[in-house]
Amino acid sequence: MPRSLKPLRQVALQELQKFNEATMGGTLGIVFTDLGLGHLSASMPVDSRTLQPFGLLHGGASVALAETLGSVAAFLTLEPGYAAVGLEINANHIKGVRSGLVVGTARPVHTGRTTQVWQIEIVDAEGDLVCTSRITMSIIAVK
Repeated sequence: MPRSLKPLRQVALQELQKFNEATMGGTLGIVFTDLGLGHLSASMPVDSRTLQPFGLLHGGASVALAETLGSVAAFLTLEPGYAAVGLEINANHIKGVRSGLVVGTARPVHTGRTTQVWQIEIVDAEGDLVCTSRITMSIIAVK
């Protein structure tokens, strides 16, 4: 990881999963699966919670997975007293998925003092790219 990027604080995946309790992430079945110094990954089922009417993974569900990953990953770079909130997110939906699991991985592009940018790649069970997303986070002081 380049020195200009902040490493992610290492915590137990069970602790991260608490972020999803009683949230959209929990409702969608998002489960954190891997945490390294430069990445955070999570899986999400492709089922009745995440499908659109034509039987494909809903683009909004992919964006929810991307935003969950980017937000939590950004939080893991911050000192106490700061939070990361989303400013902008975009997504390109590359391939449809009808069932199984998708896995997203967030990696930092920029981890500055006031903003962060994260790239999130979502793949299917075969490792094929389903969605690529980029989120910009604002770093704010909290009381």
